[in-house]
Amino acid sequence: MSDKKIKILFLCTGNSCRSQMAEGWARALKRATIEPYSAGIEKHGMNPYAMKVMGEAGVDISGQHSKLLAELAGVVFDVVVTVCGHANEQCPWFPGKTKVVHVGFEDPPALAKACRTEEEKLAVYRRVRDEIRAFVESLPEALAEL
Repeated sequence: MSDKKIKILFLCTGNSCRSQMAEGWARALKRATIEPYSAGIEKHGMNPYAMKVMGEAGVDISGQHSKLLAELAGVVFDVVVTVCGHANEQCPWFPGKTKVVHVGFEDPPALAKACRTEEEKLAVYRRVRDEIRAFVESLPEALAEL
């Protein structure tokens, strides 16, 4: 493998939670091999629960911001990872040799609507955060299998 970092875009519906967590984990855990980005089909702003649970895990994503894919025009990605079903269905075509893969994670804001307490909500976000971490830890090797 060369010294060139792999440019990975984590794409989600609103770029507020799952894709932001994935970008944060990739920055924290894989900075030597991955140049991570995140964007959304829409722009929903940063999710405060996502920022809180990532901070609990020692990863500060408060400096990241919600953005549309168009804001990353000109960046040639090696891999695009859709992290939700809607983004996978709406994923635009990427030119060149960009590999597009889908690795779906449940939507914490949707799951949190059924929670009765703040602790239950945070538990949902923490579970998805940890699932995303496990996926990011498998990168870039796992991409060959997808």
